Amino acid sequence: MSDRIGLHGLRATGHHGVYAEERASGQPFVVDVLLDVDTQAAAASDDVTDTVHYGELAQDVVAVIEGEPVNLIETLASRIADLCLKRPLVASVEVTVHKPEAPVGVSFSDVTVSIVRSRA
Repeated sequence: MSDRIGLHGLRATGHHGVYAEERASGQPFVVDVLLDVDTQAAAASDDVTDTVHYGELAQDVVAVIEGEPVNLIETLASRIADLCLKRPLVASVEVTVHKPEAPVGVSFSDVTVSIVRSRA
């Protein structure tokens, strides 16, 4: 399949991290999602119900970022991927979680984890 729907730069504050101060004060997270979806039916019908409603998906992804804290952004990425794969038209998904204010102790521009998951 070569059709893709992308959401880039979804931003929200989350309380994820290994350190207590990360969980207490929160920090910004940015998420990119690339969905592999067959868009032929939607293109033919011009009906949003024949595709993945990216507005609804964006709200759901932000809710996960703002939701229950996890230690690792790998876990956060996996939760977002699982959320995407619950939509029946999504064959696979690539999720990248950015943690631009991660406490790494040196100057840097971004930390990311990218995962790819497919429907079983």
